[in-house]
Amino acid sequence: MAHENETDEPRIYLLPNLMTAGNLVCGFFAVLTIFNGIVEATGKDGSYAFSIAQPYYERAILLIFASCIFDLLDGRLARLGGKESPFGREFDSLADVISFGMAPSMLMAKAVVLEIGDIGWWLACLYVLCGAIRLARFNCIAASPHHQPGDSDFRGLPIPMAAGFISSLTFLVIHFNEADKNLGPWKWVLAGAMLGLSILMVSSVRYPSFKKIGWRTKGTPLIMVLAAAILITTVWYYYIMPAVLFTLYVIYGLVVRPFLSSRMRKGIEDIEEAGPGENDQ
Repeated sequence: MAHENETDEPRIYLLPNLMTAGNLVCGFFAVLTIFNGIVEATGKDGSYAFSIAQPYYERAILLIFASCIFDLLDGRLARLGGKESPFGREFDSLADVISFGMAPSMLMAKAVVLEIGDIGWWLACLYVLCGAIRLARFNCIAASPHHQPGDSDFRGLPIPMAAGFISSLTFLVIHFNEADKNLGPWKWVLAGAMLGLSILMVSSVRYPSFKKIGWRTKGTPLIMVLAAAILITTVWYYYIMPAVLFTLYVIYGLVVRPFLSSRMRKGIEDIEEAGPGENDQ
């Protein structure tokens, strides 16, 4: 009996799941930070001062960005060591529900779409629901015996990208609006973006995963210069560039990619890995 129980235990690989744990921890503290902002900004008479809550919301957005980085690293580490496992896939999805589902929806509901009434809460709820459905569908497809391991496309917008898009856009809008003023027409733009992201997550629109990018990815001097320029620009204009990058990804899959030939698509998305010894110089 003991032997049977041992065989039922899932394989838990340390480094990839440690990154997933970091994702979950950042997501938890993002939610907690949003709660603290709500409590601090709500007066005894029930009034709500956005200027007091603003620093908390910005901190929560940075924590969501940190979750995106951890989510990127866990998959890369798992594939690098050939340690992808059912446990890691399920753990990652559970963490994503908190970090990229619950945290962004709370942020939007309280920081942005609060002014449009109950519809804001419904939009936030719809976002979480669609995100959870998207993750469940992904796990079902990955576990299906008909799934092709070489398929590098995502079916539907990945929830980390949806969270990054809505959080970075909120970060940008909050930065360019005075704290004691309402967001004006921007609250409708962000509400519409949240609805669109919810639909995209459960759609069949194909998005590239770029899973082949790893430690052994080959590059050229031009690509290295461009990558370095993007990194420096992102650090320097940290309020603007995340929104630009996430927006480009969303638009690429939705508008540009369907009209590209297979050859052009392959040239943009397919990354060649270095052969044994090529990087050992």
